[in-house]
Amino acid sequence: MNVTPLGRLEKVSVRGIWLTEAQHFTPWLARPENLAILGETLKMELEIEAQEKNVGPFRADILCKDALDGSWVLVENQLERTDHGHLGQLLTYASGLQTVTIIWIATQFTEEHRAALDWLNEITEERFKFFGLEVELWRIGDSPPAPKFNIVSKPNEWSRSVGQAARRIETEALTDTKSLQLRFWTQLQERLRNHPRLRPRKPFPQHWYDFSIGRAGFKLSAKLDTQRDRFGVELYIDEEDAKAFFGQLMSMRTQIETEIGLELDWQKLPERTASRIVHHWSGIDPFDEARWPEYLDWMVRTLERFHSVFADRVRALDAGQFDPEASED
Repeated sequence: MNVTPLGRLEKVSVRGIWLTEAQHFTPWLARPENLAILGETLKMELEIEAQEKNVGPFRADILCKDALDGSWVLVENQLERTDHGHLGQLLTYASGLQTVTIIWIATQFTEEHRAALDWLNEITEERFKFFGLEVELWRIGDSPPAPKFNIVSKPNEWSRSVGQAARRIETEALTDTKSLQLRFWTQLQERLRNHPRLRPRKPFPQHWYDFSIGRAGFKLSAKLDTQRDRFGVELYIDEEDAKAFFGQLMSMRTQIETEIGLELDWQKLPERTASRIVHHWSGIDPFDEARWPEYLDWMVRTLERFHSVFADRVRALDAGQFDPEASED
């Protein structure tokens, strides 16, 4: 019997890859594809908001938002054993941000600092959550080093509450429409499982399916509208500077529509904080499952076009540079 040869895992020194926290590890972690690894560990959808962000007298390494609920997530890094100074900074961050998830990453947690995070999770309100994670690097043979995050401290009942919420949604009695939505998004998830840019999340029985586009307050959404017999793909902007960001994109409307090759509906939504830019395919029958391969092909192509055209532009937007007089009508 032939025995398949297996490689051997070898631990790699993090200092051999990331020489410093500020110049090497933090910029690496702030990239969307690497935040996604951290997010998968914590069951979050993390989107970068700022690096080296002032919070009180300190500068936080990374400030994110969890795209699943819009809450603040602050990440503090140490490429060494945990110390009292960083623990003090975490408490300052929590007081400055009021409602926040704190993630403390280090190469080694002392027992007293792990216990301190456990204690904070016990005594603080539910709007404060503290995680401790140890980061490691591993390789097999000559392969590139791969990161691994190990949770050493987490909020009480965190895993159980996340699992219960998911099971509650899954086990609720589904209408025909909700069942259709879940099946359609599940097939879309399969189509995109290995996509280099569109990272599918767990599908739920709802009329939308969101994707990260690399910045907090922005999301790419696929829509299935059974009431109007149409599909849609949109860029949704929902944060305090949404109108300024929408205006900046509007000023590029001609170039954007030329590049994307689609007719876009620019919805400022003046009565709401949010704005959206959407393209619809109308006159379809979502319940005609024989046409689902065609519908899924369209959905993937349109999501790819939106991501290609908007991702870099979204990351470069600066509300302070918005000139309302320069935007197109």
